[in-house]
Amino acid sequence: MTIVDAHHHLWDPAVGEYPWMTGDFAVLRRRYDLADLLPQLRAAGVSATIVVQVRADLAETVELLELCTRTTTIVGVVGWADLTAPDAAAQIDMLRTGPGGQHLVGLRHGVADEPDPHWLLRDDVDTALRALTDRGLTFDLEITTRELGAANALARRHPQLRFVVDHGAKPPIAQGWHQDWADGISDLALNPNVWCKLSGLVTEASWTSWTPTDLQPYVEHLIRSFSAQRLMFGSDWPVCELAASYTQVLAAANRSLLALSDGERRNILNDNALRFYQPPDASPGDQQ
Repeated sequence: MTIVDAHHHLWDPAVGEYPWMTGDFAVLRRRYDLADLLPQLRAAGVSATIVVQVRADLAETVELLELCTRTTTIVGVVGWADLTAPDAAAQIDMLRTGPGGQHLVGLRHGVADEPDPHWLLRDDVDTALRALTDRGLTFDLEITTRELGAANALARRHPQLRFVVDHGAKPPIAQGWHQDWADGISDLALNPNVWCKLSGLVTEASWTSWTPTDLQPYVEHLIRSFSAQRLMFGSDWPVCELAASYTQVLAAANRSLLALSDGERRNILNDNALRFYQPPDASPGDQQ
Protein backbone atom coordinates (compact mmCIF):
# COMPACT_ATOMS: atom_id res chain seq x y z
CA MET A 1 0.00 0.00 0.00
CA THR A 2 1.37 3.39 -0.97
CA ILE A 3 0.63 6.39 1.20
CA VAL A 4 -0.56 9.95 0.75
CA ASP A 5 0.63 12.38 3.41
CA ALA A 6 -2.23 14.85 3.90
CA HIS A 7 -0.34 17.26 6.14
CA HIS A 8 3.23 18.46 6.14
CA HIS A 9 5.04 21.77 5.99
CA LEU A 10 8.03 23.45 4.34
CA TRP A 11 9.59 26.67 5.57
CA ASP A 12 12.57 28.97 5.56
CA PRO A 13 13.00 31.43 8.48
CA ALA A 14 15.34 33.50 6.29
CA VAL A 15 12.42 34.62 4.10
CA GLY A 16 9.49 34.87 6.48
CA GLU A 17 8.39 35.34 10.08
CA TYR A 18 7.63 32.37 12.33
CA PRO A 19 7.01 33.94 15.75
CA TRP A 20 6.10 30.61 17.35
CA MET A 21 9.61 29.20 16.78
CA THR A 22 10.82 30.15 20.25
CA GLY A 23 11.45 28.26 23.47
CA ASP A 24 11.08 24.52 22.99
CA PHE A 25 10.17 25.12 19.33
CA ALA A 26 13.35 27.05 18.55
CA VAL A 27 15.09 23.88 17.31
CA LEU A 28 12.81 24.05 14.26
CA ARG A 29 14.16 27.47 13.24
CA ARG A 30 16.02 26.27 10.16
CA ARG A 31 15.15 25.73 6.52
CA TYR A 32 13.12 22.63 5.65
CA ASP A 33 12.72 22.32 1.90
CA LEU A 34 11.88 19.75 -0.75
CA ALA A 35 15.39 18.32 -0.67
CA ASP A 36 14.91 17.56 3.04
CA LEU A 37 11.44 16.12 2.51
CA LEU A 38 11.99 13.71 -0.38
CA PRO A 39 14.31 11.27 1.47
CA GLN A 40 11.72 11.06 4.25
CA LEU A 41 9.02 10.18 1.75
CA ARG A 42 11.11 7.56 -0.03
CA ALA A 43 12.00 5.86 3.25
CA ALA A 44 8.35 5.78 4.30
CA GLY A 45 6.85 4.73 0.97
CA VAL A 46 4.87 7.95 0.57
CA SER A 47 3.89 8.68 -3.02
CA ALA A 48 2.13 12.06 -2.80
CA THR A 49 1.63 14.87 -0.31
CA ILE A 50 -0.43 17.90 0.61
CA VAL A 51 1.67 20.81 1.90
CA VAL A 52 0.01 23.11 4.43
CA GLN A 53 0.71 26.79 5.10
CA VAL A 54 2.46 27.97 8.25
CA ARG A 55 2.84 31.73 7.71
CA ALA A 56 -0.14 34.07 7.62
CA ASP A 57 0.86 35.76 4.38
CA LEU A 58 0.07 35.33 0.72
CA ALA A 59 3.73 35.15 -0.29
CA GLU A 60 4.23 31.74 1.32
CA THR A 61 1.25 30.30 -0.54
CA VAL A 62 2.49 31.77 -3.83
CA GLU A 63 5.87 30.10 -3.22
CA LEU A 64 4.32 26.72 -2.39
CA LEU A 65 2.11 26.80 -5.48
CA GLU A 66 5.07 27.62 -7.67
CA LEU A 67 6.96 24.71 -6.11
CA CYS A 68 4.22 22.39 -7.37
CA THR A 69 5.23 23.28 -10.94
CA ARG A 70 8.66 21.74 -10.24
CA THR A 71 7.68 18.48 -8.52
CA THR A 72 5.06 15.79 -9.01
CA THR A 73 5.23 14.71 -5.37
CA ILE A 74 3.35 17.63 -3.82
CA VAL A 75 -0.08 17.41 -5.41
CA GLY A 76 -1.91 20.04 -3.41
CA VAL A 77 -1.40 23.21 -1.35
CA VAL A 78 -3.49 24.31 1.61
CA GLY A 79 -2.70 27.99 1.57
CA TRP A 80 -3.62 31.18 3.37
CA ALA A 81 -5.59 34.28 2.49
CA ASP A 82 -6.91 36.99 4.78
CA LEU A 83 -10.44 35.76 5.44
CA THR A 84 -11.31 38.99 7.24
CA ALA A 85 -10.38 41.22 4.29
CA PRO A 86 -13.02 42.71 2.00
CA ASP A 87 -11.05 41.39 -0.98
CA ALA A 88 -10.64 37.83 0.36
CA ALA A 89 -12.29 36.37 -2.74
CA ALA A 90 -9.93 38.33 -4.98
CA GLN A 91 -6.95 37.04 -2.99
CA ILE A 92 -8.14 33.47 -3.53
CA ASP A 93 -8.57 34.09 -7.26
CA MET A 94 -5.09 35.60 -7.48
CA LEU A 95 -3.62 32.46 -5.96
CA ARG A 96 -5.62 30.22 -8.30
CA THR A 97 -4.53 32.03 -11.45
CA GLY A 98 -0.81 32.28 -10.66
CA PRO A 99 1.89 29.68 -11.37
CA GLY A 100 0.77 26.34 -9.97
CA GLY A 101 -2.57 27.82 -9.01
CA GLN A 102 -4.44 24.67 -10.04
CA HIS A 103 -2.80 22.98 -7.04
CA LEU A 104 -4.56 25.24 -4.52
CA VAL A 105 -6.91 22.79 -2.81
CA GLY A 106 -7.94 24.82 0.21
CA LEU A 107 -7.10 27.40 2.85
CA ARG A 108 -6.21 27.38 6.54
CA HIS A 109 -6.06 29.96 9.29
CA GLY A 110 -4.45 29.63 12.73
CA VAL A 111 -7.75 29.81 14.58
CA ALA A 112 -6.31 28.40 17.81
CA ASP A 113 -4.05 31.47 18.03
CA GLU A 114 -6.93 33.93 17.81
CA PRO A 115 -7.98 35.52 21.14
CA ASP A 116 -11.66 35.10 20.23
CA PRO A 117 -12.79 31.45 20.52
CA HIS A 118 -15.65 32.28 18.14
CA TRP A 119 -13.44 33.82 15.44
CA LEU A 120 -14.71 31.27 12.95
CA LEU A 121 -18.21 32.72 13.21
CA ARG A 122 -17.30 36.29 12.22
CA ASP A 123 -19.42 37.74 9.41
CA ASP A 124 -16.40 38.56 7.25
CA VAL A 125 -15.01 35.04 7.66
CA ASP A 126 -18.43 33.68 6.72
CA THR A 127 -18.35 35.65 3.47
CA ALA A 128 -14.86 34.39 2.62
CA LEU A 129 -15.82 30.78 3.30
CA ARG A 130 -18.75 31.13 0.89
CA ALA A 131 -16.18 32.15 -1.72
CA LEU A 132 -14.28 28.94 -0.97
CA THR A 133 -17.44 26.91 -1.43
CA ASP A 134 -18.20 28.59 -4.74
CA ARG A 135 -14.71 27.68 -6.01
CA GLY A 136 -14.83 24.05 -4.88
CA LEU A 137 -12.06 24.53 -2.32
CA THR A 138 -11.75 23.24 1.25
CA PHE A 139 -10.98 24.62 4.70
CA ASP A 140 -8.61 23.16 7.29
CA LEU A 141 -9.74 23.69 10.88
CA GLU A 142 -6.61 24.40 12.94
CA ILE A 143 -8.41 24.22 16.28
CA THR A 144 -8.25 22.92 19.84
CA THR A 145 -10.95 21.87 22.30
CA ARG A 146 -11.73 25.56 22.91
CA GLU A 147 -12.88 26.11 19.32
CA LEU A 148 -14.82 22.85 18.79
CA GLY A 149 -18.19 24.46 19.50
CA ALA A 150 -17.64 27.26 17.00
CA ALA A 151 -16.38 24.76 14.42
CA ASN A 152 -19.56 22.73 14.88
CA ALA A 153 -21.74 25.78 14.31
CA LEU A 154 -19.65 26.72 11.28
CA ALA A 155 -19.97 23.29 9.70
CA ARG A 156 -23.74 23.42 10.05
CA ARG A 157 -23.78 26.93 8.57
CA HIS A 158 -21.79 25.78 5.50
CA PRO A 159 -23.06 22.29 4.65
CA GLN A 160 -21.61 22.41 1.11
CA LEU A 161 -18.06 23.29 2.25
CA ARG A 162 -15.65 20.45 3.01
CA PHE A 163 -13.86 20.93 6.35
CA VAL A 164 -11.03 18.88 7.83
CA VAL A 165 -9.88 19.03 11.45
CA ASP A 166 -6.11 19.23 11.73
CA HIS A 167 -4.36 17.05 14.32
CA GLY A 168 -7.60 15.69 15.75
CA ALA A 169 -8.19 19.12 17.34
CA LYS A 170 -5.02 18.64 19.42
CA PRO A 171 -6.19 16.43 22.28
CA PRO A 172 -4.15 17.11 25.45
CA ILE A 173 -2.56 13.65 25.44
CA ALA A 174 0.30 14.53 27.78
CA GLN A 175 -2.17 15.80 30.40
CA GLY A 176 -4.55 12.85 30.12
CA TRP A 177 -7.99 12.13 28.73
CA HIS A 178 -10.20 15.22 28.42
CA GLN A 179 -13.91 14.52 28.08
CA ASP A 180 -14.68 17.98 26.68
CA TRP A 181 -12.37 17.17 23.75
CA ALA A 182 -13.95 13.75 23.24
CA ASP A 183 -17.52 15.04 23.36
CA GLY A 184 -16.71 18.03 21.14
CA ILE A 185 -15.09 15.82 18.50
CA SER A 186 -18.03 13.40 18.54
CA ASP A 187 -20.48 16.27 18.05
CA LEU A 188 -18.43 17.84 15.27
CA ALA A 189 -18.16 14.50 13.46
CA LEU A 190 -21.96 14.34 13.17
CA ASN A 191 -21.60 16.83 10.32
CA PRO A 192 -21.02 14.76 7.18
CA ASN A 193 -19.00 17.58 5.57
CA VAL A 194 -16.32 17.42 8.29
CA TRP A 195 -13.30 15.11 8.02
CA CYS A 196 -10.30 14.73 10.31
CA LYS A 197 -6.55 14.17 10.13
CA LEU A 198 -4.65 11.59 12.13
CA SER A 199 -1.72 13.96 12.44
CA GLY A 200 0.21 15.87 15.06
CA LEU A 201 -0.62 13.50 17.90
CA VAL A 202 2.98 12.74 18.87
CA THR A 203 3.61 16.37 19.73
CA GLU A 204 0.49 16.49 21.91
CA ALA A 205 1.92 13.58 23.90
CA SER A 206 5.13 13.69 25.94
CA TRP A 207 7.88 14.53 23.46
CA THR A 208 10.46 12.43 25.29
CA SER A 209 8.50 9.42 26.54
CA TRP A 210 5.47 8.88 24.29
CA THR A 211 4.62 5.43 23.00
CA PRO A 212 2.06 4.29 20.42
CA THR A 213 -0.01 3.00 23.34
CA ASP A 214 -0.40 6.58 24.57
CA LEU A 215 -1.95 7.59 21.25
CA GLN A 216 -4.25 4.58 20.84
CA PRO A 217 -7.30 5.78 22.87
CA TYR A 218 -7.36 9.03 20.91
CA VAL A 219 -7.04 7.31 17.54
CA GLU A 220 -9.79 4.88 18.48
CA HIS A 221 -12.09 7.75 19.49
CA LEU A 222 -11.44 9.51 16.19
CA ILE A 223 -12.19 6.30 14.29
CA ARG A 224 -15.44 5.84 16.22
CA SER A 225 -16.40 9.46 15.56
CA PHE A 226 -15.46 9.87 11.89
CA SER A 227 -15.14 6.23 10.73
CA ALA A 228 -12.47 5.16 8.27
CA GLN A 229 -14.37 7.02 5.55
CA ARG A 230 -13.47 10.51 6.86
CA LEU A 231 -10.02 10.13 8.40
CA MET A 232 -6.68 10.72 6.68
CA PHE A 233 -3.05 10.31 7.66
CA GLY A 234 -0.74 13.30 8.00
CA SER A 235 2.85 13.34 9.22
CA ASP A 236 2.97 16.96 10.43
CA TRP A 237 6.62 16.90 9.38
CA PRO A 238 8.85 18.65 10.33
CA VAL A 239 6.97 19.69 13.50
CA CYS A 240 6.79 16.00 14.38
CA GLU A 241 10.56 15.94 14.76
CA LEU A 242 10.14 17.56 18.16
CA ALA A 243 8.98 14.13 19.32
CA ALA A 244 9.51 11.59 16.53
CA SER A 245 10.99 10.99 13.10
CA TYR A 246 8.84 10.75 9.99
CA THR A 247 9.13 6.95 9.95
CA GLN A 248 8.27 6.71 13.65
CA VAL A 249 5.11 8.77 13.10
CA LEU A 250 4.05 6.51 10.24
CA ALA A 251 4.88 3.37 12.22
CA ALA A 252 2.71 4.62 15.10
CA ALA A 253 -0.16 5.34 12.71
CA ASN A 254 0.12 1.90 11.14
CA ARG A 255 0.11 0.25 14.56
CA SER A 256 -2.95 2.20 15.65
CA LEU A 257 -4.88 0.98 12.59
CA LEU A 258 -4.10 -2.74 12.90
CA ALA A 259 -7.65 -3.64 13.92
CA LEU A 260 -9.08 -2.20 10.70
CA SER A 261 -9.58 -4.01 7.41
CA ASP A 262 -7.20 -3.53 4.50
CA GLY A 263 -9.79 -1.35 2.77
CA GLU A 264 -10.26 0.85 5.82
CA ARG A 265 -6.51 1.32 6.23
CA ARG A 266 -6.20 2.18 2.55
CA ASN A 267 -8.90 4.82 2.96
CA ILE A 268 -7.04 6.48 5.84
CA LEU A 269 -3.52 6.12 4.45
CA ASN A 270 -4.22 6.91 0.80
CA ASP A 271 -7.65 7.38 -0.71
CA ASN A 272 -9.37 9.78 1.68
CA ALA A 273 -6.85 12.58 1.25
CA LEU A 274 -7.42 12.47 -2.51
CA ARG A 275 -11.20 12.28 -2.13
CA PHE A 276 -11.25 15.23 0.22
CA TYR A 277 -8.77 17.60 -1.43
CA GLN A 278 -9.40 16.53 -5.03
CA PRO A 279 -5.98 17.66 -6.30
CA PRO A 280 -5.50 17.97 -10.07
CA ASP A 281 -4.62 14.80 -11.95
CA ALA A 282 -4.99 12.61 -8.86
CA SER A 283 -7.88 10.46 -7.69
CA PRO A 284 -8.31 7.56 -5.26
CA GLY A 285 -6.52 4.53 -6.64
CA ASP A 286 -4.05 6.56 -8.72
CA GLN A 287 -1.22 6.29 -6.21
CA GLN A 288 -0.22 2.69 -6.94
